[in-house]
Amino acid sequence: MSRIAGRFVRVEPRRRIARLVLGLLSDLPRKNCWTLAEWAGEATPDGMQHLLGRARWEAEAVRDDVREYVLEHLHDEDAVLVVDETGDVKKGTHTVGVQRQYTGTAGRIENAQVAVYLVYAGHRGHAAVDRELYVPRSWTADPERCRAAGLSQDTVFATKPELATRMIGRFLNAGHRASWVAGDEVYGGNPKLRSALEEYGVGYVLAVACSAEVITSAGRFRADALAAKVPKRAWQTLSAGAGAKGHRFYDWALIDLAEPRPGSHQLLIRRNRTTGELAYYRCWSLAPVPLTTVVRVAGARWQVEETFQSGKGLAGLDEHQVRRYPSWARWVTLAMLAHAFLAVVRADEHTRQSIPDDLVPLSCNEIQHLFIALVVQPLSTVTHRLSWSEWRRRHQARSRVSHYRRQAAVQM
Repeated sequence: MSRIAGRFVRVEPRRRIARLVLGLLSDLPRKNCWTLAEWAGEATPDGMQHLLGRARWEAEAVRDDVREYVLEHLHDEDAVLVVDETGDVKKGTHTVGVQRQYTGTAGRIENAQVAVYLVYAGHRGHAAVDRELYVPRSWTADPERCRAAGLSQDTVFATKPELATRMIGRFLNAGHRASWVAGDEVYGGNPKLRSALEEYGVGYVLAVACSAEVITSAGRFRADALAAKVPKRAWQTLSAGAGAKGHRFYDWALIDLAEPRPGSHQLLIRRNRTTGELAYYRCWSLAPVPLTTVVRVAGARWQVEETFQSGKGLAGLDEHQVRRYPSWARWVTLAMLAHAFLAVVRADEHTRQSIPDDLVPLSCNEIQHLFIALVVQPLSTVTHRLSWSEWRRRHQARSRVSHYRRQAAVQM
């Protein structure tokens, strides 16, 4: 917490921010301003709500601190930047950026809020280092709606690949380097993102659709048409990395492309060894690289799913109950910090201590469990619990009266 303490002028928000982050690392079944305030021993949620909504501090500055913290402890010359989005299902129409849209969280079109994240994935661990909220056209076309949600009235629409480009640019402009970027079809199918990465000199392995067209020395072909022409001897069985159940082995083939732009352009094809299902990737690097390298980068993309899973399950990344953009940016940034702490402790423990053969390495889940048991000590006196029960019931009574009055006014 000392890394971000300088972002707060007053001592009160500095202390409360520490309690909030500790609360995010707690084992509360639900994490929001109400539950965190009660857990931290505060009389009402007003202080936590003020911290997220009205207190004077810059979430962007803390976001940069999170990035530097992650890079300091998880730095890896072979690290991959992974871009991906995740959605949070929401009710109503007032939460910033919400609309009916597809989200992988639900696996279907839902009323949801979607954000794009940049994850730093290396051998020592992985953690999110940046975030951008996806603001749909239904919002950017309504300046008054944007203003009410805390967005600038001149907010312009940006696609998810454009948000990814923005975050990668911030990462590189901060003086950091990354050799590779990975992402799914949303990003691989965007030529502007690919061109920007080539201008930065950053290699990429980005998934594309089977219908994506590529240029070879024999002409222009769809990706699936090229895959049908690959001879049996061209396929190699390689692991895309270790998963929960062991190494993920696939068959891989790499085809050189004849793009007019500088660099080495290739099409990577992945074949499931059981079902035969194919996946396709556009690859680029300044100089030719072996198949094992692009397979490693393609496999790094799975780490973003692990980051989302642990960030939501352990640090409350998706449990914010806020409507305005400043509060959203502050909440997700602090959740990123909480998750980064777990990832850093995990990496340091793996480095310092040898692991017996009869034990699995410490996971972020186990580290959080130990941290709660040994370090975090929430206030839980009987008087405190009863006072919070009374506060909740009084708040619910006021809300009920308000609803009844509004209902009566409509009926009249």
